[in-house]
Amino acid sequence: MQYALILEDHNDTRQWLTQLVQQAFDGITVSAVPTLAAARQALQQQRFNLAIIDINLPDGSGIELVREIDATTPETYCVMATIYDDDDHLFSALQAGAQGYLLKEQPQQELLTRMQGILRGEPPLSPAVARRVLRHFRRRVESKIIDEQSNLSARETEVLTLIAKGLNRNEIAALLGITGNTTAGYIKSIYQKLNVSSRAEATLEASRMGLVGGRDGKN
Repeated sequence: MQYALILEDHNDTRQWLTQLVQQAFDGITVSAVPTLAAARQALQQQRFNLAIIDINLPDGSGIELVREIDATTPETYCVMATIYDDDDHLFSALQAGAQGYLLKEQPQQELLTRMQGILRGEPPLSPAVARRVLRHFRRRVESKIIDEQSNLSARETEVLTLIAKGLNRNEIAALLGITGNTTAGYIKSIYQKLNVSSRAEATLEASRMGLVGGRDGKN
């Protein structure tokens, strides 16, 4: 790290963040400014390796600046330093291009450790933020699974479960009391809905959907 930009409107906090960055990165040159306008001016005069950016500023949102930096100098590593820990601010910042999200209320040593982690390739996320990100993506996966399951009929779900347990078409037909051709029609429909083309892929999908206990198809 050679040059860092700090955007923070509160003077005491700006000085504190400056000291923190200087402590985290030896020999770094810091430009600390209080407004978006001043930050934009600084960005026209200097390329920064790191930008520590507040969200709520007198002349707008720091997320706007992250989006601008991501479009013009994507090599600048943008980290939000904020008091906001809600999903709206967090995911808006990450979608804009922020590579880290730190809560100012953390102990100074924790913040220092998170910043130094940048040099080791570790995204600087406060623990509470990291948990929120994980919960978000877990919910998305669960929602996708529910959507996929709801897209299958009850009989198709039953057939998929039996496929995953290793039964062939004739065995499934005999167990369910239907013809082989009817079973083949269900299997074709299942493959189309799940966008798979083989028994192995269907078994993996069934396992991921929680219909069977594992990849070997055994409960």
